[in-house]
Amino acid sequence: MEEKKPVDLRVDFAGIRFKNPVVAASGVFGFGREYGEYYDLALLGGICVKGLTLEPRLGNKPPRIAETPMGMLNSVGLQNPGVEAFVRDELPFLRCYDTVVIANISGNTVEEYAVMAGMLSEAGVDLIEVNVSCPNVEAGGMQFGTSAASVASVTEAVKKRTRIPVMPKLSPNVTDIAEIARAAEAAGADAISLINTLQGMRIDINTRKPVLYNNTGGLSGPAVLPVAVRMVWQVSAAVRIPVLGIGGITNGSTAVEMMLAGASLVGVGTACFEDPYAPVKIIRGIEEYLGGSDIKAAGQLTGKVVHN
Repeated sequence: MEEKKPVDLRVDFAGIRFKNPVVAASGVFGFGREYGEYYDLALLGGICVKGLTLEPRLGNKPPRIAETPMGMLNSVGLQNPGVEAFVRDELPFLRCYDTVVIANISGNTVEEYAVMAGMLSEAGVDLIEVNVSCPNVEAGGMQFGTSAASVASVTEAVKKRTRIPVMPKLSPNVTDIAEIARAAEAAGADAISLINTLQGMRIDINTRKPVLYNNTGGLSGPAVLPVAVRMVWQVSAAVRIPVLGIGGITNGSTAVEMMLAGASLVGVGTACFEDPYAPVKIIRGIEEYLGGSDIKAAGQLTGKVVHN
């Protein structure tokens, strides 16, 4: 009887060694404290913290979260304590765990992004995820992420202020995602994450009003998986830097699917609302898949889709 070879979950990503390819995605995981009551956060490959802004934000008026078939809509509005409070109050807690800490930043101007990147780099986070799905007040409110030039300008500015890897998080609400990814790479991005949420809307037929106070919100959850897989596949073929795939991952199978499409790491978000243990179960699911596969290393799954 042939002895089974051990599997290797480790992944090298943008010069950082992850113990496994599963990252808690920004937004749903807060700063990890609540989930740390359920399991050891060191089990995770990485934690991408709730989106940070230069100044504290209270977020949007409720209702700002709504269920939808196979997912959810959110219009939370980047509620967070601000970068300084994160560095003072949250980062020391996260540094108690042996896991990669990723800071997600959002700005209204290029300079805001750059200032935050410098502060977080000095504070000692491992990687910066740049949320470009934000309104550029200097360009009439158009999202940074819908323009290749804007994504490039933000990426370049952030790179100048930090010594750690920079990873723009791309919006799916664009015509050509590969063009945006190439612009980020050309501007010095060390990695790319995608997708951010799709814009969606629900209406209460009894009140005839949108279910969210802000009318529209970001759609996430299993409903977006096919879009995310397609975009990860396109982007990984368009750039040479690694990709963190996010969108609709709920179990080991969907995580492996995302990696086969081209992702080196996978982000788990909305699934955590239904099951706080989802990231840990997904790690086990990837391990089980590798155990029964001819591929024994997680890092070798990336881009191994077999085309028709």
